[in-house]
Amino acid sequence: MRRRVRSDRGQVALEYIGFVPILLLVALCGIQLGWVAYVHQQAETAARTAARVEARNGSGGEAAGRAAVREGLGADVNVFKDADAVTATVTIQINSIIPGLNPDPAEATVIMPNDDPKGP
Repeated sequence: MRRRVRSDRGQVALEYIGFVPILLLVALCGIQLGWVAYVHQQAETAARTAARVEARNGSGGEAAGRAAVREGLGADVNVFKDADAVTATVTIQINSIIPGLNPDPAEATVIMPNDDPKGP
């Protein structure tokens, strides 16, 4: 009887060590999902800001869009304007913390009416 009890020693530690990589992967996936959502939100904020500034002032939309996001994200802001509308498109690359995962860049487009009294 005493031998049987001794033969199970360390089994819990062994099972724990085998399950830790799965727990770490789940945690990293959760962090990656949060990062992707954050970068998409930043792209939408930059696009809205760029379109609004360009529509009201007639210039400065690209600079305002880049200033609206965190500096390290490296937002690519493009503003197109015609007589009726201003279109701002922002693209931000998403860095991956999970090896082998290559998420698509976050892209947001906003169209606002052109309020600039000077025209296009």
